[in-house]
Amino acid sequence: MKILVALMLVTAAAAQNHSGGLDSTVANVANLPAQRISPNDLIAVSVYSAPELSRTFRVGEDGMIGFPMLTERIKAEGLLPNQLEAKLAAALTTGEILVEPVVTVTILEYNSRTISVMGAVKRPLTFQAIGKVTLLDALAKAEGLTADAGPEILLNRPQALTERIPVKRLIDAADPAVNFTLAGGEEIRVPEARRIYVVGNVKKPGPIPVRDGSETTVLKALSFAEGLTPFAGKLAYVYRGNGDLAGKQELPIELDKIMRRKAPDVRLMADDLLYIPDNRGRRMAVTTLEKAPLVGSVVGAALIYAGVH
Repeated sequence: MKILVALMLVTAAAAQNHSGGLDSTVANVANLPAQRISPNDLIAVSVYSAPELSRTFRVGEDGMIGFPMLTERIKAEGLLPNQLEAKLAAALTTGEILVEPVVTVTILEYNSRTISVMGAVKRPLTFQAIGKVTLLDALAKAEGLTADAGPEILLNRPQALTERIPVKRLIDAADPAVNFTLAGGEEIRVPEARRIYVVGNVKKPGPIPVRDGSETTVLKALSFAEGLTPFAGKLAYVYRGNGDLAGKQELPIELDKIMRRKAPDVRLMADDLLYIPDNRGRRMAVTTLEKAPLVGSVVGAALIYAGVH
């Protein structure tokens, strides 16, 4: 009975496809590079001269696929496409479905080999590891690092310890020893650089990234902040330590002496907060001058200036 059904299938296929070619829906797709099949991959199976057996399959979570007219499911996980072709052909022959079947397996989607790139990159993304993919390839797909990127790249592999890769070694030195080949399942994270924060009476308050091996001092921080405002005080404060502002150590800085080169510059550390407070006397003096009448303003200004200084 099985032989009769097989002969009927072959006859029907020959009538529908006189050229004997592959089913057009399968023949026109791009064949991805051969990699071992895993759960959730999408594959297309084409049986020569039997379009009714040719179709696409999503590999199950158990790594198996169900094939038409075969009583048992076929294990696809771990096989290369040509190995699955041979396995399906043998099953069709053993089951007396077809005589000497020619089976083609085409990979449509690899959905089990995702690589994620996140953090301080220009375009965070998740993509499939198709063919050979290196760490630099993954960063290139993310359009490179942002200006806020820190000195290290963190590479998490399945069932492995996190790799810490120096950016200078990978990109600047182009060291092939750290340009790892990725197989899928990796997570690449680029942390942002640690920062020093400048607030208060500066022209451009905000964070300053701390680069690997670089030193930031009070004068350098003021340069990044584009200098002091007219109301900056003679003292500054550095808040250092973990936690919120209340839990940080307060370090007074003789800013006026540093500016006049009468005291050494002070080195800042990552996560420091440099605060430049008001010179309240000077601000009050200027406010008073602005409100004073024009007559006698020169004398008044001189008196107020003398009082402030």
